[in-house]
Amino acid sequence: ELSKIGFKVNKEFGDLNKAFVVVYGSDPAASKWHLYTEGWGGRSAFVRYDSVGLGQMYAPWFSNMPGFNDPTYWNYQNKRLDEITQRIYTGDFATKEEREELIRQATIEGIDEAVRIFLASKIDQYVTNESVNGVVNDFGAGVPSRFTPINAKIDSDLLKIGVKQIYQGAWNPVGGLSDAYSKHIWDVLFDPALFKDPYNGQTIPIRLDWKVETNGPTEKIELPKDVITWDTTQQQWQRVNDNATASSKVTFDISFSNWHNGVPMDMKDLLYSFYFTLEWGSTPTENDKTFDTEFTPRATQLVKTLKGIRVLDNDTIEVYVDYWHFDQGEIADWASIWSSMPWEVFAAMEQAVIDGKVSFSRSGAVSKNVNWLSLIVPNDANIIKQYLQEFKNEDFVPKPLDKFEDSVTYYDNRYESSIDWIDKYNHAVISNGPFYLESYSPESRTITIKVFADDSYPFESGKWSKFENPEIPKITSIKHSPLLVKKEPFDMKIKTTHATDLQYFMINSDGKIVEHGRKTIKDSPLNLHLTAEQTDRFEKGAADLKLFAISKQVLRPDFFTTSILVTNEGESVPQVQVKDRIEPIETQLVGVLVVGVTIVVAVLLFVYKKKIMKPKQYGIL
Repeated sequence: ELSKIGFKVNKEFGDLNKAFVVVYGSDPAASKWHLYTEGWGGRSAFVRYDSVGLGQMYAPWFSNMPGFNDPTYWNYQNKRLDEITQRIYTGDFATKEEREELIRQATIEGIDEAVRIFLASKIDQYVTNESVNGVVNDFGAGVPSRFTPINAKIDSDLLKIGVKQIYQGAWNPVGGLSDAYSKHIWDVLFDPALFKDPYNGQTIPIRLDWKVETNGPTEKIELPKDVITWDTTQQQWQRVNDNATASSKVTFDISFSNWHNGVPMDMKDLLYSFYFTLEWGSTPTENDKTFDTEFTPRATQLVKTLKGIRVLDNDTIEVYVDYWHFDQGEIADWASIWSSMPWEVFAAMEQAVIDGKVSFSRSGAVSKNVNWLSLIVPNDANIIKQYLQEFKNEDFVPKPLDKFEDSVTYYDNRYESSIDWIDKYNHAVISNGPFYLESYSPESRTITIKVFADDSYPFESGKWSKFENPEIPKITSIKHSPLLVKKEPFDMKIKTTHATDLQYFMINSDGKIVEHGRKTIKDSPLNLHLTAEQTDRFEKGAADLKLFAISKQVLRPDFFTTSILVTNEGESVPQVQVKDRIEPIETQLVGVLVVGVTIVVAVLLFVYKKKIMKPKQYGIL
C-alpha cells in the first residue's frame, strides 16, 4: 500500500531477535527503520483491572516507545500521556469512575498520537492431543496459561509442547523474559507471590496470603516507628521519619520453600528484592551505575509509593504503600514483595551490570555494546558463576543483608550452592516453581524442564484442578408472549445456569433503548416484569430484546437476542408460534482437541518422573 502512494519501500525480514536489535535497541535518530509490524501475544494471565497496557503501548515513561528512555538516544516525548497513564498505574484516583475517565483520556491521546497503531486482533487456536487432560483455558492467556502444564494429566512421563520459537530474547528477571515464548516457559519455573484468577482476573494468593488495611484514597495510616526503608544515599537501612504515613498497609504471610538448588528461601531474599527495587528505581544521579534505561523508569513509579516495611517474624512482613484501589486485591498485588531468584544470583547479576560486562535490558545492551544478560546462555551463566566465586573467596556480605545475618557459613552455603548448580546444569536459571530447567539445546531447539520433586514445595498435585472446567453462565430457555401490548403488563421467564446477574436491553423500532436494567438472579427461572406504564413507552412495530447472563466469578457472559412485536390494545395480529425453549449462542473454548497432531517446531519437554514422585508436587497423576 505504501508503494502505491509513492513511497519507495525497502522490506527487511527477520525474527524477534533481529527486531530487538534494530527496532527496540537502536537510536531512532539513526533511521535504521521507519515502520515495523509488531505482534503482541497478550498477557500471561487474565487481568481484571489493566493498569499497565496504556502506559506500555503509548507512554514514553514505560520505556517501550521510540528512544526507550536511553539518555544517549532521541526519545519520543508526551508529558500528557505520561501523567495520565502513571496515575492509572500508581492508583492515583479516588473512584472507579475517575479511573475509567483516565483510561478514556489516555486511549484518545494514544490513538491521536498514532506512534503505535493497532490494526487487527486475532483468536489463536491451540491443539491438544485427546490423551492430555487438565487443560486450563485462561481467558487472557488462553491454553498456554501457566496452569496448563502444571495441571496437565497424562499417561506417560513426558509431555511435549510445540512452540513457534525456543529463544527470542534474554532470560533475566529484571529486563529480560519479555517475549511470549520465554515467558510461557518461565511461568512454570517460577512461583509468583500472587497471580490472577484465569476466569475473573481477580488477585489470588500463590505464595503470599494477605490482609489489607486502608481508610480510603484520602485518609492516611500512621507508620510504626520501627518501619524501615533503604536509604540510597547512605547505602543502609533507615527507620522512617517521625509522623510518616501511608495510604495502605498490607500484612503478608509467606509460604517459603527450597530454591531449585536445594537452599531454603528466607526473608533475606525478600529484603534484597526490596532493596533492589529502591536502589535501581531511585532517581538517577550523576555517574549513577544503578540505572537501567528500561527497568528504572518503571520501578520509579513503584518506589514513589513505597513507604517502608516491617519484618514481624521469619515468614511475616508488613508493607506500607501510598497506593489505593477500590479492589483490595489490587492493593495487595501492588504491595507484594517477592523474589524470583536467590538473592546471591541477583547480587551477582547486579555487580556484572555495574561493572559494564552485561546489561539488564535490550536497549542498554545495544547502546553500550555489551550482551543482554541471559542466564540460560552458558557464557553469561559463567559470568554469574565468576562473581559468586569472588563473593565466596572474599567472604562478601551485601550491604542490604549485613544487619540481618552475620554467619559466614550461611553466605558460603548460598554462594556454593548456586556455583554447584551452574556447574551441573550449565545455566544460572534458579527459581522456586513446580518445575526446574534441566537443559537448553539451541541446536535441537529443545528445552527440557523437570518436576521439582522436593518435600518443601507447598502445593500438591491437582492444586489448580478447580480451573479445568469454568462454570460459564448460560441462558437455557426463555418463555414470553410473542406480543407486547402497549399499556398492558409483560412478563418473561428466563432460565439460566451459573449466572449471578441478568442484564437486559429492550430497543424500539427506531433503535432507541426503551427499557434496560440489571437484576440479581436468586432463583431460576427469573421473572422479568414490565409494568403497563413501561410497555406504553414502546413504539408500535418490532422491538428487539437483548439479554446477557453474567457471572461474577466467570467473566464471559452468555448473550441472547430476539424480536417482539409491539401492538396497541385491541389490535388483531396473525398467529405467531414461539418456542418455549430457546437455544443460546454457544460459548466455546478456544482450544481444539485434535488426535495425532504433530507440530514440527521447537519442542518444550516436561519430564514427569512418576516412579520417584513424592506426595507434594505438580502435574503428576
